[in-house]
Amino acid sequence: MSDYRRAWHPGGTWFFTVNLLQRRDNDLLVRHIERLREAVREVRRRHPFAIHGWVVLPEHMHCVWELPPSDTDFATRWRLIKSGFSKVLPATERRSAVRRGRGERGIWQRRYWEHRIRDERDYRAHLDYLHVNPLRHGLVKRVADWPHSTFHAWVARGVYAPDWAGSDVADGLGKRE
Repeated sequence: MSDYRRAWHPGGTWFFTVNLLQRRDNDLLVRHIERLREAVREVRRRHPFAIHGWVVLPEHMHCVWELPPSDTDFATRWRLIKSGFSKVLPATERRSAVRRGRGERGIWQRRYWEHRIRDERDYRAHLDYLHVNPLRHGLVKRVADWPHSTFHAWVARGVYAPDWAGSDVADGLGKRE
């Protein structure tokens, strides 16, 4: 059995990657984007957190959150977001015998990846990574063309140029202006 441990840091800022269980040819997250957004809104009402960045792709998502100063519990938030989203979808997915036996849906991978943001450089790198992700996955020709991203809010604030990281990112991330 693995000895998997989560890092707990009150009020921390975190980067997350959360995946659907079936990633191949699956567009569930963007097909039901409003249901996902509602699940996030509901969890934030009961368990506040700040969203610094978020991108939803067809079968996975990346985000940067900041927890309240005395709070370390991102795990409960993810459990509630995943279950809230799952409950509003019809149960049409294939489920393994183990998942059926546990009464689990077959929508999400059980785990997710988290990384505590260490400093401003780390923060900027993770925001760049999540915003450029639709381009890297070949979903768009320009970052600005992907609708399910906080990139547009950051452009409105003047942090990114509207044409940031166009189609020329093969050699790494585009530079912010």
